[in-house]
Amino acid sequence: MTTDEGHGDLTALRGRPWFAANEVLAFVLELVAIGALAWWGFTAPEGSVASVALGIAAPAAAVVLWGLFAAPRARFTLPLAGVLAVKTVVLGGGAAAVYGAGHPTAAAVLAVVLVANTGCAEFFRQR
Repeated sequence: MTTDEGHGDLTALRGRPWFAANEVLAFVLELVAIGALAWWGFTAPEGSVASVALGIAAPAAAVVLWGLFAAPRARFTLPLAGVLAVKTVVLGGGAAAVYGAGHPTAAAVLAVVLVANTGCAEFFRQR
C-alpha cells in the first residue's frame, strides 16, 4: 500500500470498500484467534499452574509468530506459501482452540470464515 500525505495505509483503501472491509475482518479474526488460544489455555484441565502457563504461552507464541512472519510489516519476509503456512498455524490454532474448549460448531464456523477471509484477501491483493 502507498502512503499519501501522512495518512499511512488508509489512502490505499480509498475506493476499495470490499478490500477494506475484508482487511478489518482479518484483523478481528486475528484477535479472535489469539483470544481463543488464551481461552483454551486458561480452561485446560491440566491444573491451575499449567492452565495459566498455557493461557499465557499459547497466545504469546501466536503473537510472536505472527509478528515475525505474517504481519503486514513482518520482521522477516516470507514467500506467499510461508505466510499462508504461518496464518494456517495461528488462525487454524485459534479454530482448534475453540474446538478444544468444547464448541465444535463455533470452531467449524470460525474455520470457514477464516478460509473465506484469507482467500478474499489474497484475491484482492492480486488485483
